[in-house]
Amino acid sequence: METWMGKKVGLVGIGLVGTALSETLRASGFEVIGFDLREERRRELESLGGRAALSLKDVVGQVECLILSLPDSEAVAEVVEGPGGILSFPSPVQFILDTTTGDPEKTKALAIRLQIKGIRLLDATLSGSSDQVRRREGVFMIGGEREAFEACRPLFRVLAEKFFYIGPPGSGSKAKLASNLILGLNRLVLAEGLVFAEKLGLDLPAFLELVKETPAYSRAMDVKGKKMVAGDFTAHSKIAQHHKDLRMIIDYASRAGQPLPLACVHRDMLEKAITHGEGDLDNAAVIQQYRRLAAP
Repeated sequence: METWMGKKVGLVGIGLVGTALSETLRASGFEVIGFDLREERRRELESLGGRAALSLKDVVGQVECLILSLPDSEAVAEVVEGPGGILSFPSPVQFILDTTTGDPEKTKALAIRLQIKGIRLLDATLSGSSDQVRRREGVFMIGGEREAFEACRPLFRVLAEKFFYIGPPGSGSKAKLASNLILGLNRLVLAEGLVFAEKLGLDLPAFLELVKETPAYSRAMDVKGKKMVAGDFTAHSKIAQHHKDLRMIIDYASRAGQPLPLACVHRDMLEKAITHGEGDLDNAAVIQQYRRLAAP
């Protein structure tokens, strides 16, 4: 399989991550043709110099490489195989890069079905907030055919400083779930520790800078620590989205016979945050739930 060297990329899903990816592509001279059901998202793409399509058909009819940035596997299936989906139209699409945090088994099955039709699906999941993705600091974890990965390597090199081929279809999705389990718990324990420091009467900004220099350090302190301390919960990654991921993580662990007691605590904390109307806030807002628990 030859290396894909195009300079035109399709994008379906212009949310937080999709917008960040489109900014990187535009900065590197790529033409980006994107579609989202929400008009305001399409306008945002145009403000970045991209071209907003009014339908999915308008995107898939013009590109060989298509990036999906969608909420879950069900949305991916609808976009690819549903009525009016990608497979409904004559299309030059050769590669689909699916950045969705999806169900590994569903991703694998879809990749097999698409391969029969001559389309290579790479589950190109991303570790990192949209802000990190925008700075090319997100890390791609990629599953799929090795040849397809090698063909798309130049594009991954544009999108991120670090990317890793993990294995066959579904492997990227599996790696994302395991990575998200660890990342989420890092955020959770950071929020718990900051509220504890607050209750002890410590100056939080000073304590955060101090703890970064200790063996307790994690990158969650760099990415979410300031947001927690400042109370800035503008979404770079949403509580509701990680709650969805946690449900899938716990389900896969149950199938494998592994209990995840800490992940279950995290799930419950996020559920309580969602009941307080915080589902669309940044994951840093989990600190608010700790403050509610600690309130007199």
